[in-house]
Amino acid sequence: MKIYTKTGDKGFTSLIGGTRVAKYHLRIESYGTIDELNSYVGLIRDQDIAVHDKDVLKQIQDRLFTIGSLLAADPERSKMVTPDLHMADVELLEKEMDSMNERLPELRHFILPGGNNTISFCHIARCICRRAERITVHLAEESPVDEKVNIYLNRLSDYLFTLARKIGNEAKIPENQWIPRI
Repeated sequence: MKIYTKTGDKGFTSLIGGTRVAKYHLRIESYGTIDELNSYVGLIRDQDIAVHDKDVLKQIQDRLFTIGSLLAADPERSKMVTPDLHMADVELLEKEMDSMNERLPELRHFILPGGNNTISFCHIARCICRRAERITVHLAEESPVDEKVNIYLNRLSDYLFTLARKIGNEAKIPENQWIPRI
């Protein structure tokens, strides 16, 4: 199988189901942003972090592939069976955040991104996740999108924020609190 097909050379691509759309189509933008997010989650996984966190991040990467396939399918023409997202996937993120928060100091200020590379990667992934959520919310106004996709992305951005805090806390890196100049 060749990696290149030459079918996208004129700025169009195919959704699952065969529909041809411009490469700037909102549906393409949505799953392209999910792909970008997945790459950053992989970068976080490649850091020196707890094995448990690596395992959870691998599950997240799998769910992001699921979301990408859901978004890549033409909801009106695709007959292909795509993987499914479950509320249990959202609940896993919530459970992980609850567990991390038990060991973290109470959050009393906004936190400025940074502290070390791994913490910064978490914040970059969080921002990409928020962008993916905004795009898929927009897409859902125009075309069917499984509501669990946006719920999952909303929780995932919170998870990535909490993971950044946990990693910093474990490394004894003080949080860079935002103290507004008044």
